[in-house]
Amino acid sequence: MTDGEIGLLRHRPFALYFLGRGFSRFAAQMATVALGWQVYAMTGSAFHLGLIGLAQFLPVLLLVFIAGHAADRYDRQRVVQACQMMQALVAALLCWGSWQGWLTIPAIYAAVALLGVATAFESPATAALLTGVAPKGQFVRAAALNTGLLQIAVITGPALGGFAYAAGPEVPYAMMTAFWLIGSVLNGAIRLEAPPGDRPQPRLGDLFAGIGFVRSDKAILGTISLDLFAVLLGGATALMPIYARDILHTGPWGLGVLRAAPAVGALAMTAVLARRSITRGVGMRMLLAVVVFGCGTLVFALSKSMPLTLAALVVMGAADTVSVVIRHSLVQLRTPDEMRGRGWAVNFLFINASNQLGEFESGMTAALFGTVPAAVLGGLGTIGVALLWMRLFPELRRVERLE
Repeated sequence: MTDGEIGLLRHRPFALYFLGRGFSRFAAQMATVALGWQVYAMTGSAFHLGLIGLAQFLPVLLLVFIAGHAADRYDRQRVVQACQMMQALVAALLCWGSWQGWLTIPAIYAAVALLGVATAFESPATAALLTGVAPKGQFVRAAALNTGLLQIAVITGPALGGFAYAAGPEVPYAMMTAFWLIGSVLNGAIRLEAPPGDRPQPRLGDLFAGIGFVRSDKAILGTISLDLFAVLLGGATALMPIYARDILHTGPWGLGVLRAAPAVGALAMTAVLARRSITRGVGMRMLLAVVVFGCGTLVFALSKSMPLTLAALVVMGAADTVSVVIRHSLVQLRTPDEMRGRGWAVNFLFINASNQLGEFESGMTAALFGTVPAAVLGGLGTIGVALLWMRLFPELRRVERLE
């Protein structure tokens, strides 16, 4: 860790934000393993696995613009804190239901939907809050450090979630409850140098202003729409419970390792980018990274070997990090502070459409054609989208620098 990064962590508002965000992401990653394994264990159905993503996405679709408006109108810190308290309550109910044996599939879907509501409000507020807690002139470094922490959570969260689930489904839910409560307390302790009231307050009529802003910047539109369609088609990771149990013949711990593998590649790429920043050919590098992600998906789809599958997932995680760093930087640096909540809400809607609907699409395709053909089609679709976007969005292809 560099002196600059150590100095950032000594800045109290950023340090509290950094740790609170880490605990929240850690809990969210544990949830992916616990919920996926529990639903598949109870139903044995790829269709029901896909419905998890749909149940989480629908609240985002309905509330994301209201959430972006809330992030620009109200105290972002308190919005984040309230969302994490709500997530802790839902996790506690899942723990109780699993322990007492009354938890049903509809109850799980209802819990997932409530987590989706909280996430819809938390994400725009959290993203917009970063500019307020980072020291002046240190935003890019703070964003990079925050990304590194999130990747650590993505690596360790699924693995720990898998091991904890082996002790009983209520165990990971109890841990998630504790982590979200800790995150809420940490965010509540933040004292911002610039009070929220210093920002211009948007009117209700500005609810959808983020859409107009994104449409006006073709590079941003191309960036977030590329993520939408590429990951929507390439969301084969939703099929991991099936691969873990039926193809690779492993248990919950194996699912946790599979879930963590992309984050290992992501963390390694984060370390590379911290030393060798992308300074030229930004747009083209992002497009090529999506092509590599698609190729990794094809290897994952066809592999019947645990080491080869893990290697493919590591490559996918590394390629995805290049895309994520470029997308997040473009959106944050090109968006005015008074628009950041609503601008990020549009980006968040696209991200969740790709992730949650990607899980739904993968589950439906697997139910219709089989697990392996569904994953193969996803990889081919991702590559095709990247090649098509090179032609449809020349503005993105020509972006040279992140500044």
